Amino acid sequence: MKICNALVYTEDHAFVQMDVLVKGKTIEAVAPKGGLAEVRDETTVDGTGMYLIPGLTDIHFHGCAGYDFCDGTEEAVTAIARYQAKNGVTTICPATMTYPEERLLKICQNARAYRDKCKETGRQPGADLAGINMEGPFISMEKKGAQNPAYIHKPDAGMFGRLQEAAGGLIKLCDLAPETEGAMEFIAALHGDVVCSLAHTTADYELSMRAFAQGARHVTHLFNAMQPYSHRKPGLVGAAADTPGCEVELICDGYHIHPAVVRSTLRMFGAERVILISDSMMATGMENGLYSLGGQPVKVEGNLATLEDGTIAGSATNLMQSLRVVVKEMGVPLETAVRCAAVNPARSIGIFDRYGSIEPGKTANMVLLDQELQVMTVILNGEEYKG
Repeated sequence: MKICNALVYTEDHAFVQMDVLVKGKTIEAVAPKGGLAEVRDETTVDGTGMYLIPGLTDIHFHGCAGYDFCDGTEEAVTAIARYQAKNGVTTICPATMTYPEERLLKICQNARAYRDKCKETGRQPGADLAGINMEGPFISMEKKGAQNPAYIHKPDAGMFGRLQEAAGGLIKLCDLAPETEGAMEFIAALHGDVVCSLAHTTADYELSMRAFAQGARHVTHLFNAMQPYSHRKPGLVGAAADTPGCEVELICDGYHIHPAVVRSTLRMFGAERVILISDSMMATGMENGLYSLGGQPVKVEGNLATLEDGTIAGSATNLMQSLRVVVKEMGVPLETAVRCAAVNPARSIGIFDRYGSIEPGKTANMVLLDQELQVMTVILNGEEYKG
């Protein structure tokens, strides 16, 4: 496959009109416009007037298309992967919820079986399953958000080890509240094996800095389910900003965070440290109605999902929709939005050697967008994805 004349997102985080050659599942060459004219390929895509970006990577979402990752079935993961690929999210790291260990073991075993089957058959029904984000159950009761309080558990390295074994090493992120019993010891012991992310927490600035000193280097959905940032009490937000290399997630569906806060966060942290996530739940891509998240009923109207008490419960917006919101409604440059939705998430979970940029040797996961940022063509593992 050869893609010609597109505005290609480069390693320098800019758009340049270039040509891209794909061989098999891999990007073979990237050259200035016309630079691949001598290369003959029976499949040529004209990208004139379109943006060619790396496929997006969502490292924090729960479901879509009527399915939840925590359903723990091959059918659910397949449907989720297909929906995401259709919408230009070509790599996924879905999140668990707060459940008992027995349920989490089933979820992890299912994900491992799905990944292994894809490898054995050589067939990928949708987005590549690159990992698991373990959002629960090591969180604070006071900042549980939409997590089920019945199953909140103190950080437990033994439990994590059993889940990671069941998952075949797929768990890339483990979220926890640093004020909970055993949290600091957990971070110190495991930060070299998994990305420890601070989440659903009442931690103040000082305690957060202690957790970062122990090895945490990530913050789950910044501003949500944590103490607010203020001029005398900067809390976790201020601690993350003061910690070089700490990456932060932002839910940019237009409901969770005000556009001014999104823009100021990018200035505070720099584009290289911000990761766009969808935090989407099973209602994403579905009609308005009643759904479920973590065993709790959720009402969805438009792209807003809430529990019975009005608490926002994840989002009903996929990551590509969020990218459009960030650019078209929040005034963030497209180059920055792509960096935060494709490059940074791949780096954060250690898969940037294969995904997240358009350069030779990388997996050929790319998306052609028109000038309105609508998905025109998805290239998944070197082939046009038909869904």
